[in-house]
Amino acid sequence: MGFYANVLGLEECARHTTADGTLRSVWFALGPAVLMIERSGRAEPIPSPDSLELLALSMDASERETWRGRLERAAVTVEDETAHTLYFRDPDGRRLALSSFPL
Repeated sequence: MGFYANVLGLEECARHTTADGTLRSVWFALGPAVLMIERSGRAEPIPSPDSLELLALSMDASERETWRGRLERAAVTVEDETAHTLYFRDPDGRRLALSSFPL
């Protein structure tokens, strides 16, 4: 869960634990939305390395190379890219992107 705060720089807005004090989830502020990262259950399958499921976060186009360097310093591989988007995976293998695509 530290990946989202330390590498992506997201602001933690809540933290939840189980009755025994084990960390269960961390929530991050995304403007008017919230990204809720929860620990997987024992029976939950790991993400397929071929999965194209995606959580994309916005970036300013002028920040592209700064983000590329930040990911590189954190040993995160950019596995694909387009003119607007950098694609990579979190430590659990979930596919993420930073994109400047004009909406």
